[in-house]
Amino acid sequence: MKKILTTTIILMCIFGGGLILVIPPASANPAIMIQNYQLSPEILMPGDTAVLTLQVRNGETVATQTTTSVYGGDTTATVHTLGATIDEIWIDPAQSGGKQIRATSNYENVGYLAAGAGIDINFKLIVDANMEEGMYFPIANIDVNGGTDVQYPLLMKVSNSTIDLLQTSVPSKISEGGATQITITVVNKRENAVSNVLITPQGENVEFVPSSYFLGSLAAKTSQDVVFSLKPIGTGAQNLRFDVSYKNGDNLHTNSLIVPVTIVPTLDVAPIITNFPISITKGGSSRISVEVFNAKTEKITGVLITPISNATVIPSQYFIGSMDPDDVFSASFDIYPGSISYGTQIIGFTVSFKQGNDYYETPVESKTFEVVSGPGVSYQASGSTTSQSGSNGLGQTPTLLTCLTPLIIIIVVAIVLVLLYMRWKKRRKA
Repeated sequence: MKKILTTTIILMCIFGGGLILVIPPASANPAIMIQNYQLSPEILMPGDTAVLTLQVRNGETVATQTTTSVYGGDTTATVHTLGATIDEIWIDPAQSGGKQIRATSNYENVGYLAAGAGIDINFKLIVDANMEEGMYFPIANIDVNGGTDVQYPLLMKVSNSTIDLLQTSVPSKISEGGATQITITVVNKRENAVSNVLITPQGENVEFVPSSYFLGSLAAKTSQDVVFSLKPIGTGAQNLRFDVSYKNGDNLHTNSLIVPVTIVPTLDVAPIITNFPISITKGGSSRISVEVFNAKTEKITGVLITPISNATVIPSQYFIGSMDPDDVFSASFDIYPGSISYGTQIIGFTVSFKQGNDYYETPVESKTFEVVSGPGVSYQASGSTTSQSGSNGLGQTPTLLTCLTPLIIIIVVAIVLVLLYMRWKKRRKA
């Protein structure tokens, strides 16, 4: 019995030793992972095409792993490489309401990835048109030959937010004369930056400077003002259209703003004649007063008043310089009709100015006057007072001395008569 037991133990040891020979040591399992991923554009819009970059890495820090086995009194060391062969990488689409975010292709037989090595894999993704906005999770899959497969959810956001245009400063009525500056605000409502932002204005019977405005990039949740100079070449009601185009990644998108305006013939910079003669004595002169009003919403420069007449006018030009919005400036001119003939004559005034880099000239504001042989007559446009002009043609205002002159003359005459009477009476007595 003891012999049988001993034999059994020996056989079990032998059989157990055989098991050590038959069962191989556990093989190494490389740590294949998606270390990071990038999406361009960062936030998608329905209908967009995007580029997804997966950074696939073998996370092992050493190239080999050694395992040992013991048979009898002998120790066997086995060296395993920690590289891996990647058979396939693909993306499972994210779906909602029959719409998808999907990749256009898969990668097969990617190849061997050594320990510590990495590789970038690019996918083209398509977002179906009319896809609902929200969060989506397409799944990245890696088939590892002889190792653990990888499944990695990718967070993606779809947003319908756009780039909008706002009417910041556009008057409902715009003067036909000169140019008017208008301001449009570009607003990026998205949570990611956009690029190639271009604003283009359009309208009938108007000219825009510049004809388009390239803004470039616009950061997320920011806005920027864009200023155009609008010069009408006609009158009437119309719609101004402002188009904005921009890129979300490589995807071109557009939006528009319609602004109704009316072009009116009223001049917002013009000469206003406030004092003007009805008639001027031949060989004399008269004074004319002119006011210039800047009804624009912006500053103008180089303002110059120029009289237009066959008569001699001094000064020949009146330089005002710059005028802020709502400024009023008065100027006076002396007119000498000695070189022109009797009868009805015309004098006009025009105002020239610069707005930005553009030069403008108003239509001529004209009035008629008479050249006469006798005293001229002046009047004031802002009132109804009419008076005789002297030899120089200037309007005269009655003074206290002028009113007392007849009384003084009467008193002087009376004194002279009294003195003559007393002298006559004295002679008579003698």
